[in-house]
Amino acid sequence: MGRPASIGVLALLVGTASLGGGCQKALFPENAPRTQFEAYEIMRQRYVPLEEPDVFGTPRPAIRARLTPER
Repeated sequence: MGRPASIGVLALLVGTASLGGGCQKALFPENAPRTQFEAYEIMRQRYVPLEEPDVFGTPRPAIRARLTPER
């Protein structure tokens, strides 16, 4: 085995190890508020979700819930 072949094998091993050891957890978790406005609404217990499931379970924008006036 020559020098160029061993360098290629080494590069392949390093590339495989870096792909296999990726991020352990998500950078932005699903349950974390996305903006300061969402955090404010959650604290005031006035948060309305962005999506709601339709009759078939497909997530759709919650337009009616977001546009209804506050009580």
